[in-house]
Amino acid sequence: MDPVEELRYLVLAAQRDGNRALAALLRPLALTPAQAEVINVLARAERPLTVREVGDHLVCEPGSPSRLVASLAEAGLVARSVDPRDARAWTLELSESGRQAAEAVRAVDARLHDELRAGLTSQSDIEAALRVLRQLAPDGASAAALGRRLAAEAARPSSRS
Repeated sequence: MDPVEELRYLVLAAQRDGNRALAALLRPLALTPAQAEVINVLARAERPLTVREVGDHLVCEPGSPSRLVASLAEAGLVARSVDPRDARAWTLELSESGRQAAEAVRAVDARLHDELRAGLTSQSDIEAALRVLRQLAPDGASAAALGRRLAAEAARPSSRS
């Protein structure tokens, strides 16, 4: 097998295995990985976001996350309000139950990240993998969404060192 083809399949395998592991950890919370990502985006936001703004920060499902938001609103985890800037749009924020779910999702993420770290031998392995993956996905919609999310987190006062 060509090494580049092997790399492509290994990236796919890692993504699928990681998503399965995350789904298993989220199952007791009755959340999917995509729903957990919406919760994470809203939990880190400094203000209510529109559906479009949430979609701009999603890696799992870039674009319009209407279906995800609707399922979270139906579960009582997301509160929707008319956008004061545009009466045709909705703004979204976590409800009290959603904030509790966000804490549980953070704990799941921490557990998964610890498991991933345990499989890597050093910080330099992580940095090397990040360099390669950034080269593989420089322009795609998912990479752009991740870039927007990283920039927003870096701009938050609590994330500055």
